[in-house]
Amino acid sequence: MLEAQLSKTPIGGGTAAVDWAISSGYVDYESALKVMSHRTTAIREGNARELVWLLEHPPLYTAGTSAKDEDLLNPNGLPVFRSARGGQFTYHGPGQRVAYVMLDLEKRGRDIREFITRLETWLINALTEFNVKGEIHRDRVGIWVKRSAHGKPVEDKIAAIGLRVSRWVSSHGIALNVDPDLSRFQGIVPCGIRDHGVTSLADLGLPVSMYDVDVALRLHFQRIFGPTKQIDAAEFEAEHLRNEP
Repeated sequence: MLEAQLSKTPIGGGTAAVDWAISSGYVDYESALKVMSHRTTAIREGNARELVWLLEHPPLYTAGTSAKDEDLLNPNGLPVFRSARGGQFTYHGPGQRVAYVMLDLEKRGRDIREFITRLETWLINALTEFNVKGEIHRDRVGIWVKRSAHGKPVEDKIAAIGLRVSRWVSSHGIALNVDPDLSRFQGIVPCGIRDHGVTSLADLGLPVSMYDVDVALRLHFQRIFGPTKQIDAAEFEAEHLRNEP
């Protein structure tokens, strides 16, 4: 049903299609950083189209530019990577859909606040396809859902946003918890927020496939950012890694 909607999505006027790639298997984090660096440079120089890259990582922690050492509760639990993205500590691993968003903000209004708002709206709208109401809070980043735990109302994070914008080209992006091992988040203080937990679609009782999530993400990305063009992820990864010095 979602796939049928995708072909009917209004895609706006005149904007060149954004490349849309979905990697199979798990992508090594350092390799992903190299690919992003090469692709964002090519976008900035006008030698490549914008790109959204969907993938999963093997289990690891990343620390953004605002990460505090004391928020890494289990330093020996998983590999830890320092990252140039904004934000603090987060977990990536199987069952989590990461989308690295490489867009040319020079051509999209040079408004980072508006860009973040659009990313939030993208995630919230995609979650409605699974009858999940996502919310934002200005005092804590990410997408949150209200739920009941032990008879009490709580709010848990279901998706994170962490960006880098360099000379008006974005990189890094979003991470949506589909069915990851939520116990891995216990090794960190996710995004520096101690008073709230994390959840996933599976944790909410929704056995959603990664394929369905990908279709929902693409559908709602197109409604906000414009048309996309599916490309072969393996080919573009190999091309960018070949061109690394």
